[in-house]
Amino acid sequence: MTHDHATRDTPAHDSAVRDSAAQDAAAVTALENLRFEAMLAGDADALAPLLHDRLGYGHSSAARETRSSLLEKLRAGVLDYSRIDHPIADILLSGDTAVVVGTMTASVRIAGNPVELNGSTISVWVRQGESWRLLAFQPTPIPAAAS
Repeated sequence: MTHDHATRDTPAHDSAVRDSAAQDAAAVTALENLRFEAMLAGDADALAPLLHDRLGYGHSSAARETRSSLLEKLRAGVLDYSRIDHPIADILLSGDTAVVVGTMTASVRIAGNPVELNGSTISVWVRQGESWRLLAFQPTPIPAAAS
């Protein structure tokens, strides 16, 4: 009888799990960067393949978007970003789900009106086959410091 040496309770298994998690975190980080690059460029065609069909996309105004409504607003220029900064604080992985915790500051024109955004963010990515797709995004505004 042969035994697989990379079982649950061995250092080899722990190392394989860490390697897999590191690869998943790197993939999700790259996709977050692509997402924000596409939004900054107003490129709905580049953004579309990153989005889950059941996307729930929140705005700091509490408005909600679907995949189709977000892409349409980007295509129509309703959302026109001139700057987006999005540092990632942590990526929480569980199976085929990755939760990206971070912040986002941005300068955007929303229907022609200039808006400055500053919020903490949660992005939820799910693995579909070999790809990751953004399932949900929710920012929470960070209040301006009292003067």
